[in-house]
Amino acid sequence: MWFGFNKILCCQGGYGNGNGCGFVESETSNRPGWGEFAYNVVDFGARGDGKTDSTSSFLKAWNAACNSVVPTAVIIVPRGTFLVKSISFTGPCKSNMKLLIHGTLIAPNDYRFLGSNEFWIMFYRINGLSIFGGAIDAKGSSLWSCKSGGNNCPYGARSISFQSCNNVLVSGLKSFNSQRVHISINGCWNMFLQKMKIVAPSRSPNTDGIHIESSTGITISNSNIGTGDDCISVGPGSMKLRMDKISCGPGHGISIGSLGRNTREHGVQDVNVTNSIFVKTENGVRVKSWPRASDGYAKNLLFKNLVMKNVSNPIIIDQDYCPHQSCSPKNSGGTGSPGRFESIRGTSGAQKGGTLGWGSTNPCRGKKLKNIDLPYINHLKKPTLSDWENPRGFCAGFVFPKGCL
Repeated sequence: MWFGFNKILCCQGGYGNGNGCGFVESETSNRPGWGEFAYNVVDFGARGDGKTDSTSSFLKAWNAACNSVVPTAVIIVPRGTFLVKSISFTGPCKSNMKLLIHGTLIAPNDYRFLGSNEFWIMFYRINGLSIFGGAIDAKGSSLWSCKSGGNNCPYGARSISFQSCNNVLVSGLKSFNSQRVHISINGCWNMFLQKMKIVAPSRSPNTDGIHIESSTGITISNSNIGTGDDCISVGPGSMKLRMDKISCGPGHGISIGSLGRNTREHGVQDVNVTNSIFVKTENGVRVKSWPRASDGYAKNLLFKNLVMKNVSNPIIIDQDYCPHQSCSPKNSGGTGSPGRFESIRGTSGAQKGGTLGWGSTNPCRGKKLKNIDLPYINHLKKPTLSDWENPRGFCAGFVFPKGCL
């Protein structure tokens, strides 16, 4: 791994020597350990008063750590509130990097400082990175208000972006009030995110919790995500993804796609969503693709052991996804065998407990529904319905609502 080495380093000076570096004293995973050389952002001029711009100090600490020739360089953000503007932590680094956040990072109150940028905090081209604890608050509410008022507003920044990073661990991080997507993962390999807490109001626009695209080997586990958009969304070119023990709500559920928007497009495959709960979300689990010619695909998807609590659309397969515009004539481009829905129970907040819309020209095949129990929450007043169009596949065990495949 990229942390927890068992030898003591020899270097100039000692811990807290005034140069922002020193020996580290503990081996626990969420504290500095023996053999790790530490850089405290305060020693580089950062101030945790919530007012002082600490952007340059964070960059100085990063550059010093990234260029140190040690097995693992540790950057410490102590307790306090640190004001940080748009910042890019760039590699490759000479050592493995560990970021220990004990305090809170906040964005400027004026959304325009971040709003026209693609990101607030960027990690780029880093191999061997671990981030433990802490909280970030992008203060996105003023931008949401601007958008809801129909004003001319910037698009908004993603809170944290991982671009072209490999071997990354993120544990215990809290993200609040992102202007847009909270955590974006693009072009990355072998990432593990655990014990995350992601929070934004249900009406905050485009505040996806975690978005994954063109990435391989991403695991998200034991995390609570409540936003105004998808809790987790998966874009083209992603494979070998695992989402386990996710609590989703509010939000739009967990979505694969949209896929097939472009004629030439990589597919999505080998995605497992297991042992998770959805509470009062707009959707539960969803696979969506555009009704146009494309070589994109979705295959080997597994949705298993899921609980839906008053979820408006617990299961959705939509090969005719076409928001805000006309897509006629329709030509379903998404291909493959999207996979299995097994052991999904709870209540549907809408009368239709499932919506499976396979495209008429190129429908996905091999869909399996097994042990599904999703009655309408007001089933004593109105019957539970389902909507199946051009179905391909089969059912097994108990499946309710009836009428599938």
